[in-house]
Amino acid sequence: MNIPNYSKEILIKLLKGNEQFVNGKYEAKNITIETLKALSHHQNPHACVLSCSDSRVVPELIFEAGIGELFVVRIAGITVGPNVMESIEYAVKKLKVPLLILLGHDNCGVMEYAQENYPNIADNFQGILKCVYPAIECDKNALTSENQLAKQHTLWAEEYILNHSKIIKKAVENKELYIAKCHLSHETGHVHLLNSNLEYIEIKDI
Repeated sequence: MNIPNYSKEILIKLLKGNEQFVNGKYEAKNITIETLKALSHHQNPHACVLSCSDSRVVPELIFEAGIGELFVVRIAGITVGPNVMESIEYAVKKLKVPLLILLGHDNCGVMEYAQENYPNIADNFQGILKCVYPAIECDKNALTSENQLAKQHTLWAEEYILNHSKIIKKAVENKELYIAKCHLSHETGHVHLLNSNLEYIEIKDI
């Protein structure tokens, strides 16, 4: 994998933090009021995480990160619209984060809803469906598995972001930013790094 060195360093740190979380050895620092006070007038997060609003998906906890370490953008189903895009662009352009994590997860209600309604646009949650349906078009097999659809949607989200944001695309091309596609298993707590074939990548292979 061709990852800029600093982006790689942060990604490995976060994935190892996830291993600590999974193994019950949670040792997160920077979670005190003293840390918050120290950052009262500035921030310098290590990464931006686009995650689902799902109450079970808490990036700071599953990556064992403290206050000020992650710039988190949460939206149901990691569906990308103008406000979400601009939030990520802010992290990239203004905060200079070297890593963007797209974090999908198991048993996502948005994916289930999309499967139930495809190919129709329901009366409710039209914006969400319009974001997820392109992933189904890419892989009709995803209709039979909401977890497969979640992973396919993560790939689509990366493609959409790169095609619609000059800021993010330029940062990637200049090797100032790396986009990591990830998937959270609720059963194990593991965050898996995905390649373009939806296969899991081990830390040692990064």
